[in-house]
Amino acid sequence: MIDSGAARPPQRLTGRGPAGQSGGGKGRDEVKPTGVVDVQSGVSVKDLAAALGIPAVQIIKIMMGLGEMVTITQSLTDEAVQIVAVEVEREVVIKHASDEEEEDEVFEDDPEDLAPRPPVVTIMGHVDHGKTTLLDAIRQTSVASGEAGGITQHIGAYQAEAHGRKITFLDTPGHEAFTALRARGAKATDIAVLVVAADDGVMPQTKESIAHARAAGVPIVVAVNKIDLPDSNPDRVRTELTAEGLQPEEWGGNVQYSNVSAKQKLNLDDLLERILLVADAELELTANPKADAFGPVIESRLEVGRGPVVTMLVQRGTIRVGDAVLAGDAWGKVRALYNYLGEKVKQATPGDPVEILGFDRVPPAGEMCRVVENERVGRQQAQLRGERLRREQLATRRKGGVSLETLFAQMQEGGIQDLNLIVKADVAGSVEAVVSEISKIQHSEVRVQVIHQAVGGITESDVMLAAASSAIIVGFNVRPNAEAKTLADREGVDVRTYRVIYQLKDDIEQALIGMLSPVQTEEILAEVEVRALFKVSRLGTIAGCYVTSGTVKRGGKVRVFRDGAVIQDSSIDQLKRFKEDVREVQTGFECGILLHNFNDLREGDVLEIYEVRAVERTNLDEPATTAG
Repeated sequence: MIDSGAARPPQRLTGRGPAGQSGGGKGRDEVKPTGVVDVQSGVSVKDLAAALGIPAVQIIKIMMGLGEMVTITQSLTDEAVQIVAVEVEREVVIKHASDEEEEDEVFEDDPEDLAPRPPVVTIMGHVDHGKTTLLDAIRQTSVASGEAGGITQHIGAYQAEAHGRKITFLDTPGHEAFTALRARGAKATDIAVLVVAADDGVMPQTKESIAHARAAGVPIVVAVNKIDLPDSNPDRVRTELTAEGLQPEEWGGNVQYSNVSAKQKLNLDDLLERILLVADAELELTANPKADAFGPVIESRLEVGRGPVVTMLVQRGTIRVGDAVLAGDAWGKVRALYNYLGEKVKQATPGDPVEILGFDRVPPAGEMCRVVENERVGRQQAQLRGERLRREQLATRRKGGVSLETLFAQMQEGGIQDLNLIVKADVAGSVEAVVSEISKIQHSEVRVQVIHQAVGGITESDVMLAAASSAIIVGFNVRPNAEAKTLADREGVDVRTYRVIYQLKDDIEQALIGMLSPVQTEEILAEVEVRALFKVSRLGTIAGCYVTSGTVKRGGKVRVFRDGAVIQDSSIDQLKRFKEDVREVQTGFECGILLHNFNDLREGDVLEIYEVRAVERTNLDEPATTAG
């Protein structure tokens, strides 16, 4: 079968000869199509044939030659497209949906239509350095008290006012599992506020945050937090950050620093002023409020009674109640808009975060949301996008490794074992974070595969998929409904729910450890010296031995040493004391030993008796064997 490892970014595939050259060889001149061909990942046999200008039956024959039976409407894996490109000597570029998402939108606005917009700020930094408490203090609310495990689980967007001007804050979690979300937050922002604890200094995630902000090309404002603590040392923080390239303005650099205390609400006005100063000095923040609204989905979730709830950061244009909207393969009509205070509003302008009700499904966080001409256009484009994603999923889906039979076969062959997971969470950000954390768990013998991930509670369909795929269901801040729980009990599906990501990761690692083959440990049982040899015609050579240490056991494994070197590895066939068969012989006693299939013993040889035990492994780093 053809493996489907889809490559990123788009690949330029060249055949055995330059495009357009004849392969010759059939007694007549062949005119072959020329030029580079662009195809989408998951292209069907029929569409690939049309793009290449060759009969579909030719592609089918190529695949049959590889032992792969395909139909004219079947989606081809990226590897299969590569093989066809080589066989027909053509140049093919495979395009993926994610590549198209990364292309920046370019808008041309009349300068007269541009108006100032609020700066969008991301709070970044190391865990426990006070990011959420600082944001909490700025917007005078209480988010931190409701968080699980002290970690912000959802990305939210909020606004604060300073000197009559608005500042939009994106709340990004600080735990390392949310690196991908933090990077996405930085890309959606204008200014990054780096929070560093005055009593702790620069930590690994502090450096991560700096790298994300620089990759996004946004200026950094440093908030030195916890200055109210007795062991705080803001100057040490400045010195450490200078080594990271963040030279304070008061030390001759160009980075704004503000000493604050989130708990005591000290110097928060100074921090906001410095944010506005950077926005005015380094950025020209304008947008066209007259255009159709456009901006990223910051967060999305499914709420009982409200349906899909999407948080959008409006970057351009104005979104209004009644507008048709599109985000990836989700579409809808805006039924209601809510601002960051939960108040109903009729419209939202550039720089405003707004909750949207009315989507037909939950779009993934990070998708670009836009207002389209009407609902019909939104529905059509969403369907096209959905079909495209489904085709690509078919092209990239790994064949095998899902059913119990193939998993058992892999175990029998000593190959890699798979731990299949279905991940469900309350919001898209949590799903992405859990999958990101799970993907970091790697081992040469076992592999974690997330076969399905989605927002919402655990349903019967999830349990059925888990039962068919031999998977474990992992729920983060969600629980199974009554029907799903009953079905899971009946099908024997393992459903685990969590509220803290540390515990989730630990449990998955323990599950992987349980799938590992046991460690083969070796224990020396005894050492004996060969003092006499007795040849028995029907048995062979029996060694008369003296046990110098340990206990000799019948059936034990034996290494034969001669002049300090191992000359044979065997086992004990018979163990005797005088004429009686015995199970074991202790130190200081004599015995007779007959080895399995080895008779070339000499007086003075030393026999080392040992046994190999299988011990369950306790961590992923433990080697598979310590024997020998």
